[in-house]
Amino acid sequence: MFTGIIEETGRITEMTSNTLTVAAHRVLEGMETGGSISVNGACLTVTSFSRNAFTVDIMPETIKRTGIGLLKVGDMVNLEKPLTLNKALGGHLVQGHIDATGTVLSAVKQGEATIISIDAPPEIMRYIVEKGFVAIDGISLTVVSTKAMSFAVSIVDYTLRNTMLGSRRVGDTVNIEVDIIAKYVERFNRKDDTGITLDFLKEQGFTSE
Repeated sequence: MFTGIIEETGRITEMTSNTLTVAAHRVLEGMETGGSISVNGACLTVTSFSRNAFTVDIMPETIKRTGIGLLKVGDMVNLEKPLTLNKALGGHLVQGHIDATGTVLSAVKQGEATIISIDAPPEIMRYIVEKGFVAIDGISLTVVSTKAMSFAVSIVDYTLRNTMLGSRRVGDTVNIEVDIIAKYVERFNRKDDTGITLDFLKEQGFTSE
């Protein structure tokens, strides 16, 4: 579980078909082999690390559901360590389970903020609501408006300067994770719903049993 508050950006130094090595600093503190790390919003497992870099495994499902497969050596990525009990929840509860990818449609400066519009598949648009939360490339953001096939978020200059969102251009692919609370609300409101099942908990990553 993460907060969507990016701790630093790291640089990809090596990439194979099933591994990714990232040079970093801040997130290496307290890192453990087998632990989790959010890379552009995707929760990945650390297989090894050194004083200035870490390596994670990349599963075929990750390539299928995220934009991780589009990355290359030299690219910068957003990084966040998992939420701990003594860590402030400054964003919202982010699982690191990407629901879909979207495409940047526009980025327009509006006063002290930048409004970024992103298209999204219809199967996740039903979970995205005005003033609700959404995670873009692992960044906790508030939705300012929605359309049938897209939504917009307002980005402050600090976020643009300190995350990879500031380098995104029209046509770029971004990872999208919707608010888990929206999924629970939908499940509870289904007429044929039988409650929170073990299958649902496994689907959302709360159990592997």
